Amino acid sequence: MANTSSRTLRLLSLLQNHRFWPGAELADRLGVSPRTLRRDVDRLRELGYPVSAQPGVDGGYQLASGAALPPLVVDDEEAVALAVGLRLATQGYVAAQADATPGGIAEAAARALAKVTQVMPSRLRRRTEAVAAMTESATWGGAEREAAIDPDVLASAALACRDAERLRFAYTAASGARTERHVEPHRLVALDRRWYLVAYDVTRNDWRSFRLDRIADVPQPTGARFRPRTLPAKDAAEFVRRNITAPGARQVTVIIEAPSAVIRQRIGKWAEIAEEGPARCRVTMTPENLDWPAIALGVAGADFQVIDPPELTEHIRDWAARFTRATAAPDALRWG
Repeated sequence: MANTSSRTLRLLSLLQNHRFWPGAELADRLGVSPRTLRRDVDRLRELGYPVSAQPGVDGGYQLASGAALPPLVVDDEEAVALAVGLRLATQGYVAAQADATPGGIAEAAARALAKVTQVMPSRLRRRTEAVAAMTESATWGGAEREAAIDPDVLASAALACRDAERLRFAYTAASGARTERHVEPHRLVALDRRWYLVAYDVTRNDWRSFRLDRIADVPQPTGARFRPRTLPAKDAAEFVRRNITAPGARQVTVIIEAPSAVIRQRIGKWAEIAEEGPARCRVTMTPENLDWPAIALGVAGADFQVIDPPELTEHIRDWAARFTRATAAPDALRWG
């Protein structure tokens, strides 16, 4: 019985982590005969897991959706990752629960976290708490409260991204104008307590990023599948950052007298670098304040010229004067 029980849990874990298993491959992974595999599948069905079977030479098994959510099987690493993700998702809820919209994704994460940690072994709970305690969620400035997300909207968008299925939804722009959208979803991006759907807008023939809290109702899949297009960016996160502006942000453009490869290695993670010649490059940033560009230009370790905005030049002058005063201070006032 012990072997049967552990094998059943192993079978469930495999089905949860793979959309479809050919019968022969699944039996081989478990080290059992096809007949034993069928009995184990029947046992899962008796426990409430909706396992569907496809007959034939190319047949196999997959875990289908059911009327209720049955217990899930996760290993140690998955349990820690799940709890840490839920804990970080609740940070916005804890900080802004006084005015957050009830029923949002952060509140649902808080409820789920309570259930997970209640049954988690103490050894895993310590690992989870250590990782979560030493991790911070970064935001542009922290001034704006979390945008409440309908979990159904999030789930519908995620499934459409996974299945490469077109979506239709009503979208409200920042101006208040409401439009109907028909898109090919690509990825979801979480940035600054907001969720974005990166998708190709079929009607406008261009890539767009949509804030999920501005989608009026649950997006409706059309049933039409599509061949994924090439995103005009390194990844979806970069696309979103490039197409939205942080509160109070401004564009900074600087010419640096150094090869683009060198500058890209030093500050390329936080800026766009374009080659202007063999030993010169154009650097573009969109920071919330001018302190970060001043620091980045110092890290670049090369001469530079500020193109825009003029305020950055004055900001750097102020920094230069402050540093000059520090180097000219009497020895008695210097830190030892």
